[in-house]
Amino acid sequence: MKVVIAALTAPTNLNGVSRHAANLVRGLLAQPDAPEIHFLAGEWQQRMFGAAIARADSRLHVHWIPLRHNNFSRIRWYYDDLPAVVAQLYADVVHMTCPAPLRARAFGCPGVVSLHDLYPFDIPGNFGSIRSRFTRMLMRDCLMRIDAIACVSAYTQTRLAAWLPPQVCQKALTIPNAVEPLLAGAQRPPDALRGGEPFVLCIAQHRQNKNVPLAIQAFASALNSKALPWNARLLVLGISGPDTPRILAEIDRLHLDRRVILLNGITDPELRWCYRNSLFLFAPSSIEGFGLPIAEALIAGCPVVCSDIPAFREVGGARCRYVAVNREAIDGYIAAFRDVLLLPRPAGASMPEFAPSTIGSRYLELYRRLIGLPTMPQHGILRHPISIERKAEAPVSPV
Repeated sequence: MKVVIAALTAPTNLNGVSRHAANLVRGLLAQPDAPEIHFLAGEWQQRMFGAAIARADSRLHVHWIPLRHNNFSRIRWYYDDLPAVVAQLYADVVHMTCPAPLRARAFGCPGVVSLHDLYPFDIPGNFGSIRSRFTRMLMRDCLMRIDAIACVSAYTQTRLAAWLPPQVCQKALTIPNAVEPLLAGAQRPPDALRGGEPFVLCIAQHRQNKNVPLAIQAFASALNSKALPWNARLLVLGISGPDTPRILAEIDRLHLDRRVILLNGITDPELRWCYRNSLFLFAPSSIEGFGLPIAEALIAGCPVVCSDIPAFREVGGARCRYVAVNREAIDGYIAAFRDVLLLPRPAGASMPEFAPSTIGSRYLELYRRLIGLPTMPQHGILRHPISIERKAEAPVSPV
């Protein structure tokens, strides 16, 4: 079997979507009958994916696409160039790691898309009014045309049912994100934390649903009420975005410029050090598609204080300290801070259900079902098996 994985996205530092792409590759290669994989990413992603995949394997072929690093170029590439690349490679399956423009039946083979969330519909403030309308149109069109939709959580699948018609939802199934323990080895703190002060870790892009201004307010209140050590700091890891001005304004308003650190693009050894040495992970999101930092923190033995939302419950189970998302949230967070700091630090959790090898097996089963090969029946991959007739295509110029 030959699988093309299309992973061109904007960020040059790892986020949830790019980690999903890297772990998808790792999970597929862990299978005894692993397919031949052609991984497509932008030249600007070379350093990021090179470090995240970090694997030499004769079954893996990585293609760095020379392309202008802007939204229009990426959209045009997915719509015009990806079908030609898939035809050139004679792929059996193409897997897009997030929704992207798609021409109907352009691939000549089954297509899968990973669906991480329905933010353009559920929380358009993440994008702005004009961009959110365009993103909704693009996402709806992709989900209507694709052959199978792999939702990263049961909650994401319920949101799909809330916004898209039944014929789209019938193509959907839930396959969680893979979560791989961050590798041991030369752990080291980011330069900003070399002073040794205690710190709270918050992993969040600067988007409305992440509630970073609320995190800053709760942190300030906890300092004032002595729920946290007097010299504690708040480390916010995540790329800038629409909420960055609000975050900076809140830091300025509360005079926390020396207490709140905004960083992005740290290395995996630095991230693992942060999980192992932070007082706890703080995740006050109002909505999420999947709780990757929750899972990574629990595996690393880091206590977790988070909002009580379905995606976090799916991942964290009874291991986290949950706080209701309401007007009393700050008081709830302060109480939770006090509680977790009184408890012994937990041992690292074993979460085999999210292991890349487990998730890779489920994706391989999906691919086999789509192209009509025998497959194990226990997961119930799709309600209706899909039969795709391959179209003969002339080879195109090399990638």
